[in-house]
Amino acid sequence: MPRAYSVDLRERSLHAMASGMAMTEVAHFFDVSVSSLSRWKRRNATGQSLLPGKATGRPRVVTAEQEAELRAQVMDLPDATLAMHQARWEQTHGVRVSSATMSRTLTRLGLPLKRSR
Repeated sequence: MPRAYSVDLRERSLHAMASGMAMTEVAHFFDVSVSSLSRWKRRNATGQSLLPGKATGRPRVVTAEQEAELRAQVMDLPDATLAMHQARWEQTHGVRVSSATMSRTLTRLGLPLKRSR
């Protein structure tokens, strides 16, 4: 997921527009979209903060607190397949996770799913 633009970049963009640069020129120069510039300009004019908002999205199914438990599960069952890890997680935690979720979580933890045989 891409990171939010810095407040400094937002302020410099607004300053460039205030000093007379056209919005399309500013967008090209700072490599941002015209719609972002319009939004920042509107927020600045109404006195709202230029800080980036919270990222949207769903909470993780395997929480940060549970990652240690998943790591222990993988260490206990190094030869298990992805489907086996999913089934074990459902048994122990009562939460069914998709293969994509399990795979992403293992990758994030630096635990590539490779059988040792």
